[in-house]
Amino acid sequence: MKEEYSHCESMKGKTLVISGATRGIGKEILYRFAKAGADIAFTYNSNAEDAEKIAQDVKEKYGVRAIAYQLNILEPETYKDLFKLIDEDFLRVDYFVSNAIISGRSVVGGFGPFMRLKPKGLCNIYTATVTAFVIGAQEAARRMEKVGGGSIVSLSSTGNLVYTPNYAGHGTNKAAVETMVKYAAAELGEKGIRVNAVSGGPIDTDALKKFPNYEEVKAEVIKRSPLGRMGEAKDLAGMCWFLCTDECSWLTGQTIVIDGGTSFQ
Repeated sequence: MKEEYSHCESMKGKTLVISGATRGIGKEILYRFAKAGADIAFTYNSNAEDAEKIAQDVKEKYGVRAIAYQLNILEPETYKDLFKLIDEDFLRVDYFVSNAIISGRSVVGGFGPFMRLKPKGLCNIYTATVTAFVIGAQEAARRMEKVGGGSIVSLSSTGNLVYTPNYAGHGTNKAAVETMVKYAAAELGEKGIRVNAVSGGPIDTDALKKFPNYEEVKAEVIKRSPLGRMGEAKDLAGMCWFLCTDECSWLTGQTIVIDGGTSFQ
């Protein structure tokens, strides 16, 4: 990480479970919670070496526990096995952030113009975006209930608010997961569990840079934003952390939009 965080122990003794935390937004969220003293259980898809380096780094910098687990979010039922492993390594679960996404071959037929959308790609995006959130949040909630409550956050995007070329498959599923967040919040509140979503505008990550029209997107975002810059991963990480603090103890069922003001332009 380029930025060195000062240590804070507001979450000392508590545990974050986060999916897809070896790069981009997920990695920034991991470091933000570690800064606050939280122990970290995080997942990766295929790069075990990078995951282990991150785990060692946060242990050394912040003195917290950090363990990486492999997870394929296209097989969300495996969340059940994942949480059993987490039970063996950690005493509790207090926060769950559903962040992992899919790309490449798995989204073929789901990422493209409307007339080229295909069932398999669309179903894969739904599985990774909505079903994975549901199963992960269910397993996390079962653990949170045992410790008196907790906070669940799903990452979303403004692609369901603002037209984005080729993004229909993702945008519609982001809308779906935001609705699922509301239902989860309504039903889990009595257990002391809050559920919210963080919706980001275009964020300058490696994933975005793989888009064929990346430079065009970046220029348009900078032009549209009153703040005159692209969003950065840390812009979303800070909000995910904030939503899990006691400062937000009466905030649930909401989607917080962080887009540099671009959706109003």
